[in-house]
Order: sequence, then C-alpha cells, then structure tokens
Amino acid sequence: MTAHKSGDPTTLNRLYGRSKGKPLRAFQHRLVEDLLPQIAVPPEGPVTAERLFGETRPLHFEIGFGGGEHMAYRADMLPDHGFIGCEPFLNGVASALGHVHGDAEKPGIPNVRIHHGDALDVLARVPDGALSFVYLLHPDPWPKARHAKRRMMNKGPVDLISAKLKQGGEFRFGTDHPVYLRWALMVMNGRADFEWLCEKPQDFLTRPGGWPETRYEAKARQQGHEVWYFRWKRK
Repeated sequence: MTAHKSGDPTTLNRLYGRSKGKPLRAFQHRLVEDLLPQIAVPPEGPVTAERLFGETRPLHFEIGFGGGEHMAYRADMLPDHGFIGCEPFLNGVASALGHVHGDAEKPGIPNVRIHHGDALDVLARVPDGALSFVYLLHPDPWPKARHAKRRMMNKGPVDLISAKLKQGGEFRFGTDHPVYLRWALMVMNGRADFEWLCEKPQDFLTRPGGWPETRYEAKARQQGHEVWYFRWKRK
C-alpha cells in the first residue's frame, strides 16, 4: 500500500509492501504486455475524463483495487461512467486485466483505465472537484503503531481525496481490521468536509447496493472477521 506524508497532500512517499508475487501465467503476461499499454493512465499530464475517455463523464477512482472485481463490477454496471483504478501489485493488475478483457463469450469493459503503481501519483493529477466516487476497500492496515503513518487513511491522503471529489461526491471505505476501523473513524470524525452517510449501526454492517463482495472480503469472512462498510459525502 502507498504511504503519504500527512502534512502535505501533494508530497508523495514511496510504496510500501510487495509489488509482485507468484509468476504470472502466460495469458496474464500477455494481458500485461498487450492490453495494459492500451488502457494505462498516461504517465504525465492531467488525468481527465476527456483525455482518458474522449468525452465528459462521471469519474470513479479506486485506490488499490486488489484483483479488480469491484472495479470491473461497477464499471460494467455504469457503462457511461469512467473508472480509474490504481494498484501497485502486478498480480492484482493482471487479475483486473482479466476482468476487463473481452473474448468470444463476453464483451470487454471499455470504460476502465489502469495505473500500475502509486495511486496518489495519479490522484494528484486529477483536477480538483472532478471525481464522483473514490473507493478505498480493504487497504493494508499496517496494524503496528509505528507504521500508522503508512496507512492510506491519514490526513494527507484524505485531504487529497477531499480536494478531488466534487461537492456531493462519495468516498467509500471498507475494512475487516478492527485497528484500522478505529483509526479511520478517528481520522474521518474530525473532518468538517465530509458527512458520514449513516443513520444506524446496521448501515455500516451491511454492504450497500452496488457494492459487490470481493475475493478478499469473502476470505475475511471465512476467517471469521467482521466487515465494515463506510460511505461519506463530500460537503
């Protein structure tokens, strides 16, 4: 997961954690070599709907998309929206490309753009107020206190997310880690620029509509973990 200096939302730190796991299968390797360059976020310049998709459309941004199941599901459900996904783990990028790739049995998902690397590098290039949704689902909790500054849910990254969301835009966060849950609530409850969309405890214990279960979440439940779902609206 990406680290960020909490005092300045435009100053980015290095990535922490693994960037690659087991070797890719031949088909995954071909997708990384052939498909990824076609749908990659440009390495420089502004990141806008017009530049990525050739027209104005609502933009969604997912930080650390894992295997890409959530991103692909949402993009398929909202074909007139544009989805930007960032993931430092190469195996996750390859998995997401498999969801996006079309074949003889199913059409591809054309409204997705992917960045293999630091999400905050890309987010910083999005114009202020341009995003309709930002997703941060099951980020690395970095549970040790001395690693708390590495968490994505910190002042600097959340300041950046806030700047890029339009008024009324939505920030969605999910976790199965109790330490990260308490930390996230502490960070978000102190902010005046977000409204927590929650009226009763059941609201953050139940997955909202249009929020699919990912493999990571299913694994967490199999291990007996509770999962919490949060939605905040940009004021």
